[in-house]
Amino acid sequence: MARLNYVELPVRDVAAAKAFYERAFGWSLTAFGPTYAATTSGDTDIGLQGDSSEAPGAPLPVIAVDDLEAAVTAVEAAGGTISKPIFAFPGGKRFHFVDVAGNELAAVKADD
Repeated sequence: MARLNYVELPVRDVAAAKAFYERAFGWSLTAFGPTYAATTSGDTDIGLQGDSSEAPGAPLPVIAVDDLEAAVTAVEAAGGTISKPIFAFPGGKRFHFVDVAGNELAAVKADD
């Protein structure tokens, strides 16, 4: 079953944002290079995207799915628009889409 499992936030300063969330909520964030950090609790995690060329314009909800290609087809059939085709990243693959209300979201399939 598809479920929200991640929210990616655009940030200007990853180190400052990481320190904020660690101090404010006691979260542990792992640095994945100088421009990205994330919680890895396995529940609904948060990512901090500091690369301005990759950062979403607003918080990006990410939905875990079992089959990315089927999700692309379902999104398009429901009236959504693919804004970033399927691409690989460390840990899996995902695509971005815009829903009928204009919100950008992503769907992800983790590596097995």
